[in-house]
Amino acid sequence: MTTPGYGQYCPISRALDVLGERWSLLILRDLLLGTARYNDLARGLPGLSRSLLAKRLRQFERAGLVEKVGSAYLLTAAGRELEPILFGLGEWGARWAFSAPRQAELDPAVLVWWMHTRLDTSSFPGKRHVLAVRFTDVPHRFWIVVESGVPSVCAADPGYPVDVAIISDVGSLYLVWLGKLPVLQAIRTGRLSFAGPAALTRRMPSVLRLSPMAPYTGAVPVDFASRAS
Repeated sequence: MTTPGYGQYCPISRALDVLGERWSLLILRDLLLGTARYNDLARGLPGLSRSLLAKRLRQFERAGLVEKVGSAYLLTAAGRELEPILFGLGEWGARWAFSAPRQAELDPAVLVWWMHTRLDTSSFPGKRHVLAVRFTDVPHRFWIVVESGVPSVCAADPGYPVDVAIISDVGSLYLVWLGKLPVLQAIRTGRLSFAGPAALTRRMPSVLRLSPMAPYTGAVPVDFASRAS
């Protein structure tokens, strides 16, 4: 019989047998950040086919990294122990491999999906909060609806009054989200703006909790116009 994986008796080799296949680490990244349902995982990883996602999740179950409870995929202790490894990889990537964004990497739907679970609208009045995301360089429009603290993303107008509109080009909002462009600098230079009542818009810099990777990237402005194609 052919030995599966790398066929070396070494802890690194054995770990790569479990984690080294395409998309595995990004699926685990999203599981570590709180995504638990199959459809939500698929939505946050649009380049990943659903059949391959299902295959990877089955592999993780067999390896003891996740367990399925109802419709949710929950990390086991072994899966949770990957957090410092994944974030360490992100820190290394931010330091050595994170240059200007490529056009193909700038997906507005993925960005809004990432952002929607990182909003803290607890300072807004009422139980329902609606944020519209309007991009100035693409026709896509999105709405983030937070109902009693539970956020969801809509690609069509949900019909509720909008509390605040977030207005930016896709690239600038990515840079803000990832901590490479400070929010206040983006506002000052016109790359990001908020529309709505002043009592709410002035809260937006604290409402926008950034990517978990933001602490590693450093708030260093990037010349978006010179990004790689």
